[in-house]
Amino acid sequence: MAKIYNLLLCAGASCISSGGYSFRDKLVEELKKHNIENMVNIVETGCVGICELGPVVIVYPDGVFYKKLKPEDAKDIVEEHLLKGRVVGRLLYKEKDSEKIVQQASQIPFFQKQLKIVLRNCGIINPESLEEYIGKDGYSALAKVLTEMKPEDVIKEIKDSGLRGRGGAGFPTGLKWELVRNSKGGEKYVICNADEGDPGAFMDRSVLEGDPFSVIEAMTIAGYAVGAKQGYIYVRAEYPLAIKRLRSAIKKAYEENLLGKNIFGQNFDFDLEIRVGAGAFVCGEETALMHSVEGQRGTPSPKPPFPADRGLFGKPTLINNVETYANVCQIILKGSKWFSSIGTEKSKGTKVFALAGAINNTGLVEVPMGTTLKEMVYEIGGGLPNDKKFKAAQIGGPSGGCIPEEYIDTPLDYESVKKLGTIIGSGGLIVMSEDTCMVDLAKYFLEFTQDESCGKCPSCRIGTKKMLEILNRISKGRAKVEELDLLIHLGEQISKTALCGLGQTAPNPVLSTLKYFKDEYLEHINEKKCRAGVCFKKKK
Repeated sequence: MAKIYNLLLCAGASCISSGGYSFRDKLVEELKKHNIENMVNIVETGCVGICELGPVVIVYPDGVFYKKLKPEDAKDIVEEHLLKGRVVGRLLYKEKDSEKIVQQASQIPFFQKQLKIVLRNCGIINPESLEEYIGKDGYSALAKVLTEMKPEDVIKEIKDSGLRGRGGAGFPTGLKWELVRNSKGGEKYVICNADEGDPGAFMDRSVLEGDPFSVIEAMTIAGYAVGAKQGYIYVRAEYPLAIKRLRSAIKKAYEENLLGKNIFGQNFDFDLEIRVGAGAFVCGEETALMHSVEGQRGTPSPKPPFPADRGLFGKPTLINNVETYANVCQIILKGSKWFSSIGTEKSKGTKVFALAGAINNTGLVEVPMGTTLKEMVYEIGGGLPNDKKFKAAQIGGPSGGCIPEEYIDTPLDYESVKKLGTIIGSGGLIVMSEDTCMVDLAKYFLEFTQDESCGKCPSCRIGTKKMLEILNRISKGRAKVEELDLLIHLGEQISKTALCGLGQTAPNPVLSTLKYFKDEYLEHINEKKCRAGVCFKKKK
């Protein structure tokens, strides 16, 4: 064995849960057995993206991509590849519709249409290594900001880039920063909303697990831009690995004076703390989140006042989500023109999606805004298992709605999906096949939001319960046709009158499935029939 090998082992939550650490331990054992442990560097990275194939490892300098690894595979990789230079063919990726064997990750269709800005370091570096982050231009953006730019210059660059909030609302990020900057009051705060609660969503979690320094650096830049000296990352307790790596990264940033007093010797102070949430979905709403950070019950407040004027502890506060912050450093380094050249006219940059459901290639995908749903499903996602027919995709989680097969060519950007009555949301994208009952799907999401309602406003507390009662009757064949009109009426009224975003968007899955799949609702009511065979099952 003449050369040094670097083995990039995916240590994201998905690969770990699939047995990644068991494979790692056996790999270390095999390396010691052959006395070559000093010639092989095992780098535990964040999520590589293609969760369906995990655990995965990429062997450098050869760039060979091995998939679905088991502990017993470690012996062959060491003895064949590392010692003899022979690629282990049975562990390589095989294209679904051919016998073509692929060695390089870049040759796998899942990766070919992606453009990684947010996920640029995930799967490439050790997320707990500050040195590796710096080796990928880490902290160059903060250095540039503190030594070459005024706060107003930073805000202008973000505004000119066209970056919009990736948490769901799509509000212009630079404008939000400007509003906080211009708010009166000496003390200000910066918050990262990492309370990712949508079923099937894992975009923010993967960034925090795979590249926590990128968020820390961006929040420091945001603090400088808006005039804040204190930041908080609010992350749910169900993300223990993300919390662990965040704590490690923050500790190292303090040790190297990248957080704290007089950063880079530029008379700028910024402190950062983690606040762990108990997992209430409503705490993803910004006012509820701030109440939770303050130690109060996480319930929303009416707006205005908006956080930019009166937020955390009554002070002007900037709140962005993980993905939004993860774009900032690249915009500073490469410029607003570069970023705004990606995507569509009104939806700039890329978007990270969590691709899940009835799809062959589940995982984390980052594509330019405007990539079509069809490209996501068939070119990146590899189509549906067992050649099932595509029926619809639920986008935006419980706050979103479904896009049916007839609109599969829709570009995934803020404006296009809004025309169909749904939202991009934070990026959850659940694919459904012909085996999905749309009534059951709507009921699932409404059960979730009804259960997660804080109960503060009657619209959400009572309205979603009444909607759920109707859906339960429909799924059991006990409803009347006129109740469909009542469902629509209730949904529309809740959307207009609920206090926060959770309640206002809770009816969306019901309203969108009624819009595009009303025939299934009528079948349940009139024929007591569920074409997917999900409802009306006899109890044993």
